[in-house]
Amino acid sequence: MIKKGEKIKDFDILLTGNKTAKLSDYQGKFLVLYFYPKASTPGCTTESCDFTELFPQFDTMNANILGASIDSLKRQENFKNKYNFVFDLIADTDEEVCNYFGVIQEKKNFGKTYMGIVRSTFIIDADGKLVKEWRNLRVKGHAQDVLESIESMSN
Repeated sequence: MIKKGEKIKDFDILLTGNKTAKLSDYQGKFLVLYFYPKASTPGCTTESCDFTELFPQFDTMNANILGASIDSLKRQENFKNKYNFVFDLIADTDEEVCNYFGVIQEKKNFGKTYMGIVRSTFIIDADGKLVKEWRNLRVKGHAQDVLESIESMSN
């Protein structure tokens, strides 16, 4: 699992629009990489819409955004299109990126225990190093917190 200050591994990623890329394709700018449990659920929708709403400010701060879950590409496409997200989503169906960032953990819901994504966000700097992380976060105000972190790193 990656630790703060380390350079991230260069993964091949499957993006909405049926595009493939590498995480290194995003070097040269900040990259906000946020992981959410399931596309089109209330918290995940709110979080993604908040990032979309603030995208112009992220863009002026020289930052890209990618959202990721283990949902299928089709489910990610539907999610992005339904809410008009202005950034791509990663379909991490093999869980490789999620496991690398350590976001798949044991969860409990209504007395059932299962493995799932713990809502988390990471900022990767222009050189490809992990510089900030939030784990098991609350959605309300989170996108603004991420933006303010990038602003403070840019000054």
